[in-house]
Amino acid sequence: MSALTMSGDFGLEKPVDRSTPAKGPVAQIPSRVDMISQPAAKAVAEPVKEKKTMENAATEPLATRISETLGALVRAVLPPLLGMLILIGIWYVATQKGGSIPGPVQTWDAAAKLFADPFYRNGPNDQGIGWNVLSSLQRVGIGFGFAALVGIPLGFILGRSAFLSAMINPIISLLRPVSPLAWLPIGLLVFKRADPAATYTIFICSIWPMIMNTAQGVQRVPQDYLNVARVLALSEWKVVTKILLPAVLPYILTGIRLSIGTAWLVIVAAEMLTGGVGIGFWVWDEWNNLKVEHIIIAIFVIGIVGLILEQSLILLARKLTKESS
Repeated sequence: MSALTMSGDFGLEKPVDRSTPAKGPVAQIPSRVDMISQPAAKAVAEPVKEKKTMENAATEPLATRISETLGALVRAVLPPLLGMLILIGIWYVATQKGGSIPGPVQTWDAAAKLFADPFYRNGPNDQGIGWNVLSSLQRVGIGFGFAALVGIPLGFILGRSAFLSAMINPIISLLRPVSPLAWLPIGLLVFKRADPAATYTIFICSIWPMIMNTAQGVQRVPQDYLNVARVLALSEWKVVTKILLPAVLPYILTGIRLSIGTAWLVIVAAEMLTGGVGIGFWVWDEWNNLKVEHIIIAIFVIGIVGLILEQSLILLARKLTKESS
């Protein structure tokens, strides 16, 4: 009688007779030691492969990031650099035959002497270009600050009240197109001094973009937000600070950016008329001294300062909008 195995072959349909020897070549059954050692070898080999894969994966993204950063830097720097080189080239060619306008080389030599000591003082009306720029920035800062303190809250009020908006909008439409320099004689008449008159002119020209952009932003807030605030019985202060301000912030920053550009534009012209210390007066004084090189230098300085102010406000706007979102 053949012996039947009941352990591993229990699930087979036919019992297997293990008493008779198997015909044909017998397959070599691996021993228990071999069965244990093979997975161990694989386990040792797999971490090595994973380590190499991780190193390659870490190296490739690093190289990709570096190449992308360099590419973005080239795309950001190369076009403005080429534009400036073309401008200087046209300037150089236009002044080759001589004339009253100095060329780039003459202007560069004058700038090197001028910026060797930009903060000298030889009297109240003879100061370096650095002091003149700082004086102009001070006037712009004071007038712009007062305009923000008045214009932004007034924009919120006009945006919230249809009656007040209908009452004030005709006045804004009447006064906004007036040239800022037309307000300068009124400032001189009222304040009797040049500095407050110039600051007053900056205030007048800076306030309109802030009022209009803020009011437009308030009017474009979705009505659903205000309905929710009404259901929750929120106070007007909470409606302004929690709902309106985050939604209107991009409009406010746009108005501020437009206002600062207009203010820096107007202060140069105002200082030419009022005199004193300032980049506008400095330009006019250099014209009286027939130093055209210094006038060209002042043009570049005014443009660079205005560019720095605008780009700073753009970066601030991006940061604040990201935080509010």
